Amino acid sequence: MPEKVTDTWITTPKRLFSTATREACLVHIYPSGPTMGCRYPLADRALVIGRGEESDIRLSDHSVSRRHALIEPTPEGYYVSDQHSTNGTFVNDKQLDHSWLLQDGDYLRVGNCLYRYLAGGNIEAEYHEEIYRLTILDGLTQIHNQRYLNEFLEREVVRSQRHSRPLSVLMVDIDKFKSINDTYGHLCGDFVLRELADLIRVNVRKEDLFARSGGEEFTLVLVETTQEGALMVAERLRETVAAHQFRFEANPLTLTISIGAATTVGDMQITPAALLKTADANLYKAKRAGRNRVIA
Repeated sequence: MPEKVTDTWITTPKRLFSTATREACLVHIYPSGPTMGCRYPLADRALVIGRGEESDIRLSDHSVSRRHALIEPTPEGYYVSDQHSTNGTFVNDKQLDHSWLLQDGDYLRVGNCLYRYLAGGNIEAEYHEEIYRLTILDGLTQIHNQRYLNEFLEREVVRSQRHSRPLSVLMVDIDKFKSINDTYGHLCGDFVLRELADLIRVNVRKEDLFARSGGEEFTLVLVETTQEGALMVAERLRETVAAHQFRFEANPLTLTISIGAATTVGDMQITPAALLKTADANLYKAKRAGRNRVIA
């Protein structure tokens, strides 16, 4: 069974493990819900991850096979292997075709479920740091979430007003995302969201913020950026995504994005909500105008 608090003993379906001897664990980070943040301790016996009743870590998600993956302890550490599952087992987005030695911080994906493997010198400290990360990061894409976006934008609007400096927001939405889920399934949809986030993230400056603000919607906050500068960034992102070849399993995918922009230059009447609302309105203008475009 998973745990969310530090107990002296942790009950699993087959045996008890003392926290004093626990050497590693898995932390559930996606999907969100009651199991997000749960910790699954690993010890000195093999554990089965799957949907079947005999599984040690049992998942109800239908993307998970009855006996999906196996984690085995060795003197070197914990190895994970796929058990001929339907949707595959992945470590750091690489599909496994043989046993893989897990390293501290690795991401393990079983069907639609995502876990972080922790095995550092101080598991308790790592675990609590991971729980904090879950409060500010989106579990699927590992970029900032709506909560952190709101806090960051609030600070930057105040700074823009105090110093009369430009501040821009870009709202990005994947065109016809529903058809991807309908045609290829939600695993493909999740893959697209992760790869798109990675594609955009490398084009974002350190001082700016990139966050997932909805299902297939992302927001960029560009500090010290005029409307002209924001449009240049938006066009570069739009062209980058349109030119990128996404590939899920054997399926090549071509995607486009629509972007709405909004800018303030120290306007004392502007609020974070108003700035987002303007960007959102421009995003939907871009959608209605034919998609795959930027409107400010």
